[in-house]
Amino acid sequence: MGMITWPRAAVHRVTVERDLPVPMLDGVTLLADHYAPVGAVRPPAILVRSPYGRRGVFGRTFGRGFAKHGFQVVIQSCRGGFGSGGLLDPLGDEHDDGLATLAWLRDQDWYGGSLAMHGPSYLGYAQWAVAPFAGPDLKAMSTSVTASQFRDAAYVGGAFALESSLMWTTLTASMERPFGGASALLIPRRTRRAALSGRPLGELDTLSAGRGMPFFQDLLTHHAEPAAYWGRRDFSASVGEVEAAVTMVGGWYDVFLPWQIKDYMAMRAAGRRPYLTIGPWYHADVRHGRVANAEALAWFRAHLLGDPSGLREQPVRLYVTGADEWRDYSDWPVPGVREQRWHLRPGFALSPDAPGTPDALSAPGTPGAPGVPGVPGAPGADGALDAPHVPESLDGPADLADPGGPDGTGPDRFRYDPAHPTPALGGPVLLGNSEPRDNRRLEARRDVLVYTGPELRRDTEMIGPVFADLYVRSGTGHADVVVRVCDVHPDGSSYNVCEGVRRLVPGDPPAGDDGIRRVRVDLWPIGHRFRRGHRIRVHVAGGAYPRFARNLGTGEPLGTGSAMVTTDHEIFHDPSHPSAVVLPLAPS
Repeated sequence: MGMITWPRAAVHRVTVERDLPVPMLDGVTLLADHYAPVGAVRPPAILVRSPYGRRGVFGRTFGRGFAKHGFQVVIQSCRGGFGSGGLLDPLGDEHDDGLATLAWLRDQDWYGGSLAMHGPSYLGYAQWAVAPFAGPDLKAMSTSVTASQFRDAAYVGGAFALESSLMWTTLTASMERPFGGASALLIPRRTRRAALSGRPLGELDTLSAGRGMPFFQDLLTHHAEPAAYWGRRDFSASVGEVEAAVTMVGGWYDVFLPWQIKDYMAMRAAGRRPYLTIGPWYHADVRHGRVANAEALAWFRAHLLGDPSGLREQPVRLYVTGADEWRDYSDWPVPGVREQRWHLRPGFALSPDAPGTPDALSAPGTPGAPGVPGVPGAPGADGALDAPHVPESLDGPADLADPGGPDGTGPDRFRYDPAHPTPALGGPVLLGNSEPRDNRRLEARRDVLVYTGPELRRDTEMIGPVFADLYVRSGTGHADVVVRVCDVHPDGSSYNVCEGVRRLVPGDPPAGDDGIRRVRVDLWPIGHRFRRGHRIRVHVAGGAYPRFARNLGTGEPLGTGSAMVTTDHEIFHDPSHPSAVVLPLAPS
């Protein structure tokens, strides 16, 4: 299925008024550019609010791109940047400033009485900050790779998303410098170098951005008790109140996808009918931008001009990775999908069969069984991750993974050492390429448990939410549990499909008298075909650094903690503790 193109030929020349002053409630003035189609009389307006500037790609793509199709476009710089007054307080002023901008817009003699909003990432968040309160003249929204709240993306499962948070603060520090846009290409390397420096987290913004960044420090300060700080930055509770028609574009490898889908489901629960498109894209992928702009144009024509000819019939469109094809569905979750538990089994096996039932994979001599040299996750697996971005100080710890008792029915064990944190290969990050990578080098580490399923006899599609249900005992009350699902190809390559993390603290989740906790780890949603002859594989580890900040094992404050404690983990998979990853099996 081909993707959408601009549905109508351009028919309008475009005029531009630049640097229009827009007053805010506190007296600060923000600047905006107004694009208008020549010959159109008070046509609908599209509002774009951006912290990244108004000119360049934004002016060409959003300003002229929509205006030549008959819409007015207002692109405004958020406070504190590109000529707008005040200081940037990320996420904190978009509600009040957005509503003040709408009030100004309604006072313009060229405003025709109806509007839409558009934009990705932060620009999409700025839409959610005002949409429930905007009034009836807001007819449509087009959001992409974004969500109504960024708190849960900053503290994924309670673990601080170090790499992405550092990337964004470094980006904002460099945007208005000479060649600021081009310097963004170097930010992933700069932030990774800072993260791997070994310095306390509170010093990393200065190492990466060249100066202290208040937002990064706020993220560190409000990690343990985020409610007060995030209260005025979280609009997820009001998503269902949005009456405007909403279309969403996301990517399977985007940092915001889980919460974007929550926004979709909140609107569905409120009786709305948003559209959802998820492609094989990561956050900084230019491909989703082309799709989002084209879908936005069709959406705005339908809901502002009364022309629905460009809309597809089904509201949900998904790209199924592994099958490499687009599918249209009536809803998310996809109708007919059922949960299928893939159990962790003795001998590092993985099976839909519950513990205590016969499983040929756990027989000695089977790949994945204990004592088979060179099999990831089993004693005898050797070698540490030697990815170029991981220095020697991050090589794997000396302790081997332990497959449990002599009969393999006891818990599997590994040791996590924050001084040598388990790295990540791939996974969603804000900047850079987040497409799947071969994880065999990671699987060779001794602090990663690897469970491998049987060779699949037929194509198997998993489409929907994914979570792990594990029984864990950790040597310290403070620990992380990282779970990853991989697709193992016939040649042995093992590509990550999705992953998630859960930060454990004393009492959450509670432990039984034996110290075992039942831990739920939410992973990224998937839409993936595991092909015939492939295998499903699951990783269990204690970290994914620097994507997530390492757990020091002490409970010290995130920004200043320096003492480190190694943590011994036990993963149980007996009939009383049936650890499993729950996958969304789609109808064949």
